[in-house]
Amino acid sequence: MGWEFWSKQLDEEELVADGGYDEYSAGSSSRAAGMNGSGPTKLVDPLEDPLPGVGTYEDFNTIDWVREKSKDRDRHREITNKSRESTVALLHSVSDAFSGWLLMLLVGLMAGALAGGIDIAAHWMTDLKEGVCLIGFWFNHEHCCWTSNETTFQERDRCPQWKSWAELIAGTAQGPFAYIVNYLMYIFWALLFSFLAVTLVRAFAPYACGSGIPEIKTILSGFIIRGYLGKWTLIIKTITLVLAVSSGLSLGKEGPLVHVACCCANILCHLFTKYRKNEAKRREVLSAAAAVGVSVAFGAPIGGVLFSLEEVSYYFPLKTLWRSFFAALVAAFTLRSINPFGNSRLVLFYVEFHAPWHLVELAPFILLGIFGGLWGTLFIKANIAWCRTRKTTRLGHYPVIEVLLVTAVTALLAFPNSYTRMSGAELISELFNDCSLLDSSQLCGYKQPVNTSETGVDNSLADRPAGPGLCTALWQLALALIFKILITVITFGMKVPSGLFIPSMAVGAIAGRLLGVGMEQLAYYNHDWLLFRGWCSPGADCITPGLYAMVGAAACLGGVTRMTVSLVVIMFELTGGLEYIVPLMAATMTSKWVADAFGREGIYEAHIRLNGYPFLEPKEEFEHSSLAVDVMRPRRGDPALAVLTQDSMTVGEVETLVESTHYSGFPVVISQESQRLVGFVLRRDLLISIDNARKRQDGIVSASLVVFTEHCPAQPPEAPPPLRLRGIMDLSPFTVTDHTPMDITVDIFRKLGLRQCLVTHNGRLLGIITKKDILKHMAQISNRDPDSILFN
Repeated sequence: MGWEFWSKQLDEEELVADGGYDEYSAGSSSRAAGMNGSGPTKLVDPLEDPLPGVGTYEDFNTIDWVREKSKDRDRHREITNKSRESTVALLHSVSDAFSGWLLMLLVGLMAGALAGGIDIAAHWMTDLKEGVCLIGFWFNHEHCCWTSNETTFQERDRCPQWKSWAELIAGTAQGPFAYIVNYLMYIFWALLFSFLAVTLVRAFAPYACGSGIPEIKTILSGFIIRGYLGKWTLIIKTITLVLAVSSGLSLGKEGPLVHVACCCANILCHLFTKYRKNEAKRREVLSAAAAVGVSVAFGAPIGGVLFSLEEVSYYFPLKTLWRSFFAALVAAFTLRSINPFGNSRLVLFYVEFHAPWHLVELAPFILLGIFGGLWGTLFIKANIAWCRTRKTTRLGHYPVIEVLLVTAVTALLAFPNSYTRMSGAELISELFNDCSLLDSSQLCGYKQPVNTSETGVDNSLADRPAGPGLCTALWQLALALIFKILITVITFGMKVPSGLFIPSMAVGAIAGRLLGVGMEQLAYYNHDWLLFRGWCSPGADCITPGLYAMVGAAACLGGVTRMTVSLVVIMFELTGGLEYIVPLMAATMTSKWVADAFGREGIYEAHIRLNGYPFLEPKEEFEHSSLAVDVMRPRRGDPALAVLTQDSMTVGEVETLVESTHYSGFPVVISQESQRLVGFVLRRDLLISIDNARKRQDGIVSASLVVFTEHCPAQPPEAPPPLRLRGIMDLSPFTVTDHTPMDITVDIFRKLGLRQCLVTHNGRLLGIITKKDILKHMAQISNRDPDSILFN
């Protein structure tokens, strides 16, 4: 059952050790078959038919952005020219232009429907751990008690229709025995859900584990991970995401929903030829799908578009921005129609604070930003260290046992504390809540006002001294904070779907609420301090602890992911707190600055690096003064560069060269003596073309001449017919001179999405630089292991 993702990576490591993916170029999925020509030009031999497989890519390789964009331009030009000839061609042109919008509509509808189903199922299964509804087992706790007329204000969650497991098994809801029964049933359901989740992932879709965002970022940069966005991954991720969230593990469903939305987009792309046969076009759709994922996760369509632009996407043209916005809008509308939260609101945590914030409060908000930055740095370092241990020790061979152990520890420690027992979203909602007259929450356990004159307007209350209920809640929150910090480190990265948004926000919200209550009590007992004088008079509602929780949540999420603009927009869309943008901005920027002081990598970039994916981070600056000649291969002492000549090698010689090397592509030169560059040919295209010619073209034997020129050279009459392969050659490969600075070369690779670049001196071929060579060079400069880059 060698299903684990890491075992697949280890297989790839062996290939790399043999030179399998280490060389000269790379490629993408074989779904887009039947394309002729390999370069931006379309000089195809008219005697040859288009070959299935030519122009496609292998797994764990990088696509050629330049070729894909050129191919789409050629296709679009051809459709435009034909549209002037007939009405049918004109209709075809219109349908081709409209297909992108139709695809976005379908992605939004499908992702919104799936997200609504996941929300409803996760809510029901989370409540199933504590009890069951007698009038219909498919009702969760809240829905079960909606129709009841027997609920009281103090116990609004209790109704005769809802029975805890202790009431069903032991016949009583009170006492030590009932507590033990509920405790054991909570652990049983948690273990059952997590066991089902990890088993389904193991058996059917190994790629369904984790957050998915690091891999989505890598795929959007042009890398191919076949099956990562397939139908099985979608089905299993959807099911196991519900199970993992319901098990009570410290994880969220928001990151995995981005993966789910991208799976929907990838599957729907197959309905449209334009996207099915072009990898670059498909990545535009996947960028929009990432925006859809955040839109349905938080009910934040604008924040989703900005998240895709700031955090995930590698190539984001203006057209994709419009389509992302449309798809996110459709998805949000679909989710709102399903109404999974039952409150007729789209946002996950609606807040309604009655007191405005004051300028003096920026100081504690910035303090929360500092905490968020420190927590983010600590979490990234600890989590990467734990994941590396999992990857390099025997722990990684027993994912089921690991998941069950972590679930058992989580359930054992979480149940006694009401704040860790509830789901992450429920906890954050509780912490964001502003106490009012009708609130029975323990966090609102203040001493009651002596007279009604202390009662504020709008159902809000003036600052009051903390009562015993609030003191107990603060102790429980402090313990919950320590628990969440420790357990989230070892939970993220297990072989179950696991998001990081909600756990990070929960940590920040707890810290913020604690600080907010502390500030509130300080203001209550010290109204005459210079700090509070003038704006916080006795009997006024000065400090809002829920606002501090909201700012703390943003700060911690920013510290972990290093998001800024998109995070602030997501937070105010998430809560509806538009007037609190300045505190959110201050905390988020402080969090990023503090975290960046210890390392510029966010959690997703750190996991990309841990997995060895070939990802050139757009935000990372290249500050070394090296030149192209310092990075290119072959180096001094290496064998000479393997090249093809344009008209002097036989089929047998070419096959021998290909079999004796593991390079993914070969430069074509005029002759071995001159080394003047003509073009570049991919290994895959070369092998497919030769194999096809041997089967379909008469007279092609090992002695046949391989010709990359437009006209065949003169041959003896008895010579076998030549094999003309000019059509598969890229006639305009990108080149730099040997004295080109590497910072310019790195920019060229990033902005054009190159896989390889040839190095010349006075027009003579010297060597080649691949994306992997650049990543290895950057790793050496940063004192990291260059062999950690596994793929090309």
